[in-house]
Amino acid sequence: MELGLVGLGKMGGNMRERIRRAGHTVVGYDRNPDIADVHSLDELVGKLSAPRVVWVMVPAGEATQSTVDRLAELLEPGDVVVDGGNSRWTDDEKHAGELAAKGIGFVDCGVSGGVWGLENGYALMYGGDAEHVARVRPVFDALKPEGDFGSVHAGKAGAGHFAKMVHNGIEYAMMQAYAEGWELLEKVDSVTDVREVFRSWQEGTVIRSWLLDLAVNALDDDEHLDGLRGYAQDSGEGRWTVEAAIDNAVPLPAITASLFARFASRQEDSPQMKMIAALRNQFGGHAVEKK
Repeated sequence: MELGLVGLGKMGGNMRERIRRAGHTVVGYDRNPDIADVHSLDELVGKLSAPRVVWVMVPAGEATQSTVDRLAELLEPGDVVVDGGNSRWTDDEKHAGELAAKGIGFVDCGVSGGVWGLENGYALMYGGDAEHVARVRPVFDALKPEGDFGSVHAGKAGAGHFAKMVHNGIEYAMMQAYAEGWELLEKVDSVTDVREVFRSWQEGTVIRSWLLDLAVNALDDDEHLDGLRGYAQDSGEGRWTVEAAIDNAVPLPAITASLFARFASRQEDSPQMKMIAALRNQFGGHAVEKK
């Protein structure tokens, strides 16, 4: 089939290549003319035969909104827009309604796979009407990993990104657990080869995972992670997961704690710990460290 692909960054560029390897035609647009096949959304739409499918892989928020708005002007009834970025599910519901008013279908698709997706395939979680999902199915089949799993029609519009949001929340908690265990192992004198302990967990243990494999890769590159600063950004999906949990009265203590741990990483000198130190000094005479 033919596909228009908007956004050819780290994810989008590799996705274009994987889809082409499966025998499909991809017309790609990016603001960087060096990697684009066409140089405007107008040209991209003009290159595709109706009914068209256009997949958007740009940052969530204003970039996605402006792209969807422009496609709504350029596309025709019977065409389908896929949002494969990290949009909030509430935006998907809005976009689906706006496009439906013009007879244009909408599918939201959470994509996981990162820089490894080109070779390993991408896990896909998508939402939307069955008829619109069916139109995109050949692309889903091209992108997904080989085998029976790695692709799911999660439900209505917004369900794909909601599922991907929860996936990322779980990822936060799993990474935090590995990080805490690694720090404790590094701290004690009795464990002399933390990297090999992590490597030994890759086979036969209940905590083996791809994240553990990636942790071992990182330790192979820098055994004690001396070259890294202890700072971790968050993409926003962890926050949305916690907000959704509050809205639905679902307890998420592990995911919430892992998000807050990232916030702590951004403090050179924790204001909270100043108060803790002051209180310990007041009630117990415990020593405090002065600047």
